[in-house]
Amino acid sequence: MRRSEKLISNPKIIATILNKSDICRLAFSTDGDPYIVPVNFGYKDNKIYIHSTPKGRKIEMIKRNNRVCFEMELHHEVVTHETACRWTTKYRSLIGYGYVTVIHDKLKKKTGLDIIMSKYGGAEKNIYSDKSLESMVLLVIEIDSLTAKQSGDSDHE
Repeated sequence: MRRSEKLISNPKIIATILNKSDICRLAFSTDGDPYIVPVNFGYKDNKIYIHSTPKGRKIEMIKRNNRVCFEMELHHEVVTHETACRWTTKYRSLIGYGYVTVIHDKLKKKTGLDIIMSKYGGAEKNIYSDKSLESMVLLVIEIDSLTAKQSGDSDHE
């Protein structure tokens, strides 16, 4: 990281970003063609869980290159100033890398969906129709590296 004073090394703060961010931006690249998509997600045990349809651009790109990059941010605030170039933004963010696996197993899909549901305030255990489970896949990203940073003071833990 270019500006080491912005580095977040506290695992508790990193876990907060992973658990409390609303959106994960997931980036793919195949044959020099980048693609990024915002997704809802869940996080547990160094893995990110995402539900997806079994067809589409994401899935086609994963088939060609399952290495992904992801980004999340938390507590962002634009800070204005009288001088145009003196504006800034306060935030906590992270960028990470990993490999995504497409899961078709019904029980594993239920487990991943429960992680996602509980993140957004749903129940920890849910009932899913067979039709719903058959019409989706679970994407699981095994995180192999990430870097977190903060700009500005934060009142949040």
